[in-house]
This record gives sequence, C-alpha cells and structure tokens, in this order.
Amino acid sequence: MSAALKVALIGNPNTGKSSIFNALTGLRQKVGNYPGITVEKKTGYCKLSDELEAKIIDLPGAYSLNTTSLDESVAVELLLNKRDEDFPDVVVVIAEVENLKRNLLLFTQIKDLGIKTVLVINMADRMGRLGISLDIQALERELDTKIALISTRKNEGIDTLKSLLAAHTQLSESEVLDINRIDANYFEGLKKTFPKISLYKLWLAITQDVNFMPIERQSIADQSSFSTKSKDELKKMQHRETVLRYQFINSALKKAYQKDFTKAEGVQGFLDRLFTHKIWGYLIFFVILFSIFQVIFDFSSYPMDAIDGFFGWLSEWVKGTMPAGILTDLIAEGIIAGIGGVVIFIPQIAFLFLFIALLEESGYMSRVVFLMDRLMRPFGLSGKSVIPLMSGMACAIPAVMATRIIENWKERLITILVVPFTTCSARLPVYLIIIALVIPEGRIFGLGYQALVLTGLYFLGFISALLAAAILSANLKLNRKNFFMVEMPTFKTPQLKNVGFTVFEKTKSFVFGAGQIILALSIVIWFLGSNGYSDDFKNAKEILMAQIESTSEPVSELEIEHKISSYKLEHSYIGQLGKFIEPAVQPLGYDWKIGIALITSFAAREVFVGTLATIYSVEDSEESTIVGRMALERDAVGRPIFNLATGVSILIFYAFAMQCMSTLAIVRKETNSWKWPMIQLGFMTVLAYTASLITYQLLV
Repeated sequence: MSAALKVALIGNPNTGKSSIFNALTGLRQKVGNYPGITVEKKTGYCKLSDELEAKIIDLPGAYSLNTTSLDESVAVELLLNKRDEDFPDVVVVIAEVENLKRNLLLFTQIKDLGIKTVLVINMADRMGRLGISLDIQALERELDTKIALISTRKNEGIDTLKSLLAAHTQLSESEVLDINRIDANYFEGLKKTFPKISLYKLWLAITQDVNFMPIERQSIADQSSFSTKSKDELKKMQHRETVLRYQFINSALKKAYQKDFTKAEGVQGFLDRLFTHKIWGYLIFFVILFSIFQVIFDFSSYPMDAIDGFFGWLSEWVKGTMPAGILTDLIAEGIIAGIGGVVIFIPQIAFLFLFIALLEESGYMSRVVFLMDRLMRPFGLSGKSVIPLMSGMACAIPAVMATRIIENWKERLITILVVPFTTCSARLPVYLIIIALVIPEGRIFGLGYQALVLTGLYFLGFISALLAAAILSANLKLNRKNFFMVEMPTFKTPQLKNVGFTVFEKTKSFVFGAGQIILALSIVIWFLGSNGYSDDFKNAKEILMAQIESTSEPVSELEIEHKISSYKLEHSYIGQLGKFIEPAVQPLGYDWKIGIALITSFAAREVFVGTLATIYSVEDSEESTIVGRMALERDAVGRPIFNLATGVSILIFYAFAMQCMSTLAIVRKETNSWKWPMIQLGFMTVLAYTASLITYQLLV
C-alpha cells in the first residue's frame, strides 16, 4: 500500500466538520495537542480504496485565513508550510447548505493557495425542508472544484467524498481571484521582488501573524515599495479583498443556488426568541439543567450499585482465592479498591457528557452562550468568556485553553482566573457520593432534594466565578469593551452517532486520565496504610487483645478483626500523617482519613473517593461497598462521620477549592508566569477553608 494521502478538514464552526471527521475515521482517531501549544489536534485514518489510505487531519475551526485567534493561526500556518509533516495533499472545506455564502469565503482563500481542494456541502437532508435547491454541476464549474453533497445524518455522500479524494490527482489547483485587482501596483512590486513565491502567500505573510516561510516578515517590510503601506492601508486592502471574494461568490451562487426562507424562519425565529428571552430563557435553562441532574441521580443509581457491588465482590473473591500475603492485599485492597472508586462513577459521567453533547448538537448551547452574555457584562467579563466557563463544566484544563478566543489580555486573564470556580466533571464523583450519604432521597413539589443540592452547587460555582470576576475587574482597572459574536446554528435533531462518539471519547478520557493517577496513588496509599514503624502498629494485635480482655463485654471474632485493622491503620504511616494534619481539618468536621483524601485529591478531584475507598479497604469492614463503608464510619463517641454538617462542609470546600495541580500547570502555561496560578491557589484555598469552617460551625 502506498503512503497515506494527507487530507486536511477545515470549515467554519457549526458546519458539521466533526460529524464528517467521525464518519471518515470512525474509532481510528486520536487526540493530542500541536507541538508547543495548547490547541487540540485530531487525526485519524480512512481507507479510500484497496491501494490508498488517507490520514485525516481535523484542523481547528476558522471563519477565514485572516486570523483573529490562535486556533485560526494554527490552521493557516499548517496550510502554508510545505515543510510541515502534516502539510495536506488535499484540503476538504466543509460548508453547510444553509449558510453556504458565508462558508465559501474560506473556500476561495484556500483555493488561492494553490492546494488541491474539495468542497463538501453538509446537511443536505435539510434542503427540501428549507426550500433550498442546488445545481451541483453549475456550482462546480463556477468554483472550479469538485463538490460532495453530504448528509451525515442519513449517511449519504461519504462514499462520494472518498471517491473524490481517491481521484485527487484530477483536482484543479487554479486560483479563483486575481489578487492584483486589490492593488495592481502594490502586487506588481511584490511579484518582482519575490518572483518564485505565490502572491497570495506573500500577502498573508504581510497581513497575518503566522510563520510559515523561510522569508522573514522583516525582510518583506524592509522593501521600500511595501513599507509605505500603513496598517490602516493594509486593513483597507483586506476589506477590498473580502468584497471582491463575495462578489465572486454571489455571482457563482446566483447561477447555482436558490433558497426560499418562508418555510423555516417562523419556527426558527420563535424558538430563538423563546430560548434567548430575558425571563423565559433563564427559566428554561434552569429547568433543563435541573432535569439533567435529576436524571443523573434517578437512572444512574442502578448501574452504580451494580458496579459498586461487583468491585466489593471481586475484592473479597481475590482475598478468598489467592494465598494470603502482600500481593493479595495489594490487589484486593489497593488496586481493585482504587479502580472501583473511579469506575463506579462512569454512569454519572457518561450521562453528563451525553446531555452536554445533546445540547451542543441540537444548537441550544449557542443560545445559552448568547443568553449568558447579558449576565456576564456587568461583572467585567467578555461575552466570549461564556464559552470557557461553560466548557469548565467538563474540565477546567480545556476551558482555560478556550480563553484564547478572547483578544483582550486582561479579559482573558480574568476568565482564566475564575474558570476553576465552575463545577468540572472531576468534582462530580465527590458531590454525588457525599450528597447520597447526607442528603435524603425525598422530594418537594416533585423535585428531588439530591438533584436540587447538586444544581445548587453548579449555580454556586457559576455565581462565585462572576463575583470573583467583578473583584478582579475592579482591581485590574479593566475598561476596554469588546463586541460579542457567537455562531447561531439552526436547530436540528442531534445525531446519535456523533453524540455516541463524544460520550465515548470524553468518558474514556476521564476514566483513563483519572485512572492512571488513582491507580498509582492507591498503591502508595495502600502501602502507607499497611505498614508502620511504631510499636503500636507492630504490636496492634497484642495491645487490642489486652484491652478486650480487660473488659467484660463479649466481642465477636469479626469485631476483633475490625478493631485490630482500625488500630493498625491509625498507627500506620498514613495514619501518622493524618493525625499530624488532623488539627487543621478538625474544625471543618473532618477526621484524619478525610484530611488525607483532601490532600491526595489535589492530584485530581475524583481521587478523593478513590483514596477513601483504599483507606477503608485497608481498614477491614463487614461492608463491601464504598458507600456502605463510608456510611458506617463513626467518630470517638459513636456519631456518623459523614453527617449533614460534615457532608455539606465537604461540598462547600470542593465548590471553592482550586481544582487540581493539572489546572495550575495549564494556568502557568497560558499566563507564562507562576504569579497568577499561585495567587489563584492561595485565594481559592483560603476561601474554601473559610467557607467550609463557617458552614460546619453553623450546622453542627
């Protein structure tokens, strides 16, 4: 088989680029970052024929090659740099049928780079309903390209696209716009100075902040014939280019494209007005959010109980089957317990990502972003800050990266600093297990107490982010205001295939990302909990038996074993560490075991549950499930450790505390300084401790 054909996918946001990428590559894809920068890089492979395979590169979304963000710069640099290992043999420009005119601006720019280009017109299944008709052959002639009409929803057109890619040698490389029409004298001088380089590439080198050619920008600026152009003049020339391109696009579409708005605008307009209404919009969003959390509690409890019971049984089976010894204890009490503390939350995490994917696929999430812009402005945040804050519900790390779309540095900095207040999916396991322990399952007006508390925690995080932003805005003297623009895709029925890919990838990322940390920490915690240096640890059995014999109360064999295990754990390495920090966490209602879990969870929030699962496995108990062991925990006077006051204190602590060390690392990278992450860590830790202290003292 010959070397893989390199195919780059690019298009405006919300044109269905991800759907086509998934349709081409299936599960043969991987996600990483471009070298040296925090921009997501997705690649996959697709078999075009028996002899030809394609490497599919999913470029970041872009409206044009006139870059305004880091994402767009990455796409432009790759398309212009033939030395890059991923420089494409073919570019597939994704457009969607309803907004074809706007999407074609990017197509004409890429076509003028002299790269073989295929145009995909997506969402073809909507044409009849929207009154759109297309003459594909006429449009191919006008644009001098090959076109694939695709409906990923109906799985139509993908084979056509593969055929066009397989026959890529027949694709035209001619330009569609004579760039000299912008300014004939200017480009004539440019051509004389650099006769071997494409004029359009040179034009992009002058006007865009990209690095893709051996010719440095300064060497171009030093030419006297070009240095006379000021930034304002260059900007006017860019506007002239855009006008000329749209004149070309209008001429092409006039011959091949017709659209009747009368059929869809009524329903679309009504839904837009409803979902972005200043009263009904917020109410609908609250109802949707609450419904999601109610479903998470109501429907995920069954698989959770099954998973919890399975890992409890597996641990006991290992102990009963394998010979007694260190290896058996490590597997049963360390590895199995630690993994079980993560896997048990797969149902809730999967449900959360499922609903987020449904909202994004349907087009509703864009309305939420637009709606929340009204709420953000008074707090000094950019309207574009909504996107990172909403992304923070999944994970703070990509949310911090998403702030790159904010042009103003101070607005971006404020957004970076407040993003960790939003409740990420890693906090969800902590919230769910504590809520299940301390909040009753009753309902009021049909609304579950547990779902109400979880919804309240999400809103608490969001409100805290806004208040923190207002404080930062006042202190950073932020005065500049930016216009807010967000893509408003048409409403559509979510594609189950895309939703499935999203849920699978996000859940897998969560499980394996957290699992690696938790597995390592579980082994460390098991070792520290199973060993000790003091005489109390080494002679635990003799000491306990002497205490039992001194009392006249009957004690069963099971109770004796449990007391010995608890005594050894308390005097183990981890017990000594826990006792050392216990005075600091005791005012919050925590014992030394919770204190240990609090510290280890800085690696990743979900490690809190895994740590307790490992500790309680080392401390032998008649209860095999994680939740059951936590419910049985008692203090010195026999009261439940996880009572209402302690439980709510833990919830408040995690609502305000800095999320994890990975978030600190990405903040350091994005701000290029340790100053801001350290301020962030210090402020949020003090706030979390103080709020938890007040909460516990009020409820105890």
